[in-house]
Parts: sequence; C-alpha cells; structure tokens
Amino acid sequence: MTIRHATGTYEVTPTTLTAALADLPRDSFIVTDANVASVAPLPPNVPMLVLPPGEATKSLDAFGKALGWLAQNGASRRATVVALGGGVVGDLAGFVAAAYMRGVPCLQIPTTLLAMVDSSVGGKVAVDLPEGKNLAGAFWPPSEVRLPFDALDTLPKRQKTNGMAEVLKYGFIMDAPLLEDPLSDLRATVLRCVALKAQVVEEDEHETNGRRAILNFGHTVGHAIERLTGYGPILHGEAISVGMVVEAVLGERIGISPPGTAAIVRQILQNHGLPTEHPTVRDIEPMRAAMRGDKKAVGGRLAFSLLTSIGDCKLVADVPEDDVRHVLESS
Repeated sequence: MTIRHATGTYEVTPTTLTAALADLPRDSFIVTDANVASVAPLPPNVPMLVLPPGEATKSLDAFGKALGWLAQNGASRRATVVALGGGVVGDLAGFVAAAYMRGVPCLQIPTTLLAMVDSSVGGKVAVDLPEGKNLAGAFWPPSEVRLPFDALDTLPKRQKTNGMAEVLKYGFIMDAPLLEDPLSDLRATVLRCVALKAQVVEEDEHETNGRRAILNFGHTVGHAIERLTGYGPILHGEAISVGMVVEAVLGERIGISPPGTAAIVRQILQNHGLPTEHPTVRDIEPMRAAMRGDKKAVGGRLAFSLLTSIGDCKLVADVPEDDVRHVLESS
C-alpha cells in the first residue's frame, strides 16, 4: 500500500518480524523497549536503545536521552531511526528522527495492534508533557512502515483488546460495516484501518481544515483520563474506549448524534471487552482543566469530534460547558 503525503510517498508492507528486521537500511539505529527486545529476532551489530515499556517513557527526558544516544553513537544525516515496538516507541522514535540533525528517516515496525492501525501511519509524532498528552511533537511521515503480523500472535490479550478500541473507532467514525466482525480476519482489518487513516490524512495532513480531527473521536475525554491517572494504569485504548462512550452521550445531549447512538457504542465496546466507564470522569474540575489543554481546544473553549451517525463524524467547536459538565457528572 502506498501512502501519499505533502513531500512524497511511503510504503506500508505486510511482513513477518524476522523479515522486517532482516533487511534494514544502512546506518540503522533501533529504538525499542525491554518487552520487545526480549523476544524480537534482533539483528547483530545494529546499535539499539532499549527503553522501559509504558506511556511514562513518552517523555522529554526519554526524547533527550535518545537524541544524545544517536550523537554518542556517531549517527549522521544518513542514519535511519528504526522504531520497533508499540505506539509509545513509535511516537518517541519518530519525534527523535524528526529532530535529530533537523530530520532523518524513520522506519516504523509496529508490534502492537494499536500501533499498526494508528500511530505508525499518519506522520504525527510526539511526546507527552505534564500539562497534556502529545503536546510536543512534529509532523514527520515515516520513510516506510513494515507490519509484522506474526507479532500479533504473541500479543498479550489486554494489549490486543487495547488496540481494538482504535479499530472500532474507525467503524464508528467512517466505516460502519467494519464493526460487524472485525476479528474474523484481523490482517484484513488492520489493512482496512490503515487505508481509512491514509484517506483522512491525505485530505488534511497538517490538521488545517478539521477533517483529520474526526480521528480524535473519544480522545478529548480519553487523553484527559490518561493525564489525570498518570499515564500508565489505564492503557491508551482503554481510555479512548471510555472517552468514546462519554462523547457519544455528549453528542446525543447537544443534538449532534441520533438518540440511541451512545447505547450502540457502549454495547459494541463491551462486546470486545473494553471498559466503558471510569471514576476519573466524574472528577469534574480536573477533567475540564485537562480537556482545555487538548489540541483541538481554542482559547480554552472545548471542541469534540462527535458522531452524526454510526459511521460518520464531525468536529464540533465551542461545545457548551454546561452540557459537558452534565455529561461528566452522569458518566
């Protein structure tokens, strides 16, 4: 699959983990985490930075450490940063590649379902700040994406379920038939999700016309949950799952979503073992403060990507605070 971006194209190629790592570009530098490093068939004689697993690694400290590691190991402008791991590694390594010597290529090899369908494609790379999620970053498309589908065979159940939240999101926002049986052929589902994201990104790569914001359904609330729980106890997909339910209820309340939409969203998520509520949501003032730090907010006014139907979505700016408060209180 070829994905277009503002300055060129890159390929997304189904493969195996062994094949993905067997033919790396010259002057490759692998960034990965301890979980992946312990099981991946890593090539010899390739410099490798192994980081702790988990969202806490997506930080400015780790960003600085990785940049220093590249410099200490003699990486030049001909280097390729290889992001081997889940979404945290992909986001961090991609941002490192964007910054090192003002930009070197980044080869993405995502090893989780969530990273395959979301963070490895699209070219948005970032780290978290204490003030909010993904607030320091860049638009930096990968040089290539290799999808090692066999990595999903050994993925822990919780991680696979975590990734399903982003899969189902695509169904909710733009492809309702995807919701019918996404697990019947997971490889086909992943490729469908990649194609859907590529379509949206090609229409609004740098978030200038609002189209790309539909990919943030559930994320205004979900990112706030992640921030308030300290980036770790609840996984990204789990937080987004809760966020999608809350935002579906909000959509109904302000007349954007048809009645019954939230019940459908909740039931589908529950059918896949995903959480649909979290006590942090009812911590009203911290939640509102965290949501004001969302990248879609303008001048402190909250904006949400809301469903107009199952399979369609739009960005709604300046949602009334009273409605947001009511929905949070009742969640």
